[in-house]
Amino acid sequence: MGENTTPWQHRTVLLHEAVQALLHRRDGARLEGTYVDGTYGRGGHSRLILQQLGPAGRLIAIDRDPEALADATAGPQRIDDARFQIHARRYAEWAGLLDELGIDRIDGLLLDVGVSSPQIDNPERGFSFRFDGPLDMRMDPTRGQSAAEFLESASQGRIAEVIRDYGEERFAAAIAKALVARREAGAPVRRTAELAEVVARAVKTRERGQDPATRTFQALRILVNAELEELEQGLNAALHRLAPGGRLAVISFHSLEDRIVKTFIQRWSKEAYDRRMPLAEPPPPLLVALGRIRAGEAEVEANPRARSAILRVAERTDAPLPAELLRPADAARPMRRRT
Repeated sequence: MGENTTPWQHRTVLLHEAVQALLHRRDGARLEGTYVDGTYGRGGHSRLILQQLGPAGRLIAIDRDPEALADATAGPQRIDDARFQIHARRYAEWAGLLDELGIDRIDGLLLDVGVSSPQIDNPERGFSFRFDGPLDMRMDPTRGQSAAEFLESASQGRIAEVIRDYGEERFAAAIAKALVARREAGAPVRRTAELAEVVARAVKTRERGQDPATRTFQALRILVNAELEELEQGLNAALHRLAPGGRLAVISFHSLEDRIVKTFIQRWSKEAYDRRMPLAEPPPPLLVALGRIRAGEAEVEANPRARSAILRVAERTDAPLPAELLRPADAARPMRRRT
């Protein structure tokens, strides 16, 4: 995710580490395969991938944010490269996009599932408690329910559940009660500053170095954008569409996301024994876990938002999909090994 054309700039987190993990080849040759950047953002990862791809390589980028799409296709930061194309999609839909493009398998998938700095720093997007703006939080402001609309219609129990489960906030019940009380008094929360004020009054203790509204804002953003469900869908598609030897590289920024990625890789990189048939040979794993990478001290010092980032990497084996995952379309796809 490179430089933005607006005043809100973005520094790509774990830029070189992620691209190196995605494009790694033991023989050092330039890659000619097909890759997907499922979270284009401001194009930092995509630009570096294109620098390292060979002339026959192909990069398909995805984003649902209209500002990110405009950045990629218009203005001084647009990418003019015949090997590159970008599509307006949720990244959970990347496998369906491949079907539309007539592509069976790819050689690498990169997901950077954090919110970009231009989204956080633009008050009109409503992602941050640091600026007053409309309480929106949608990655695609043209679709779905905003955070303000959710808080204006949801029950107190549902609001508390969301803040507790997605924000891991122990004062979720008190926050929900305060929000509903304000709504019933005829003053529903519609702006980021209003939400931050309500939360600050309801949260009785403070975490060092963290604004009391952090967890609540995270929870509402996850809900509004269905972020955890989207991550699970995007990961599951990788089992079906990565070619043998193809790489999966995922950058996450909070524990809920990282837990999903970690569990997914662990599950499919282990041999699964059937307890009903203890003597049967277990099916081979679909993935090889290649490790976890965190930002170094220099990057964190230059970009504090990198502190929580975790990159996890896995590689698809040539093992066939088990019967419970196999769909009719998958059965027709040969397992082409990455070259």
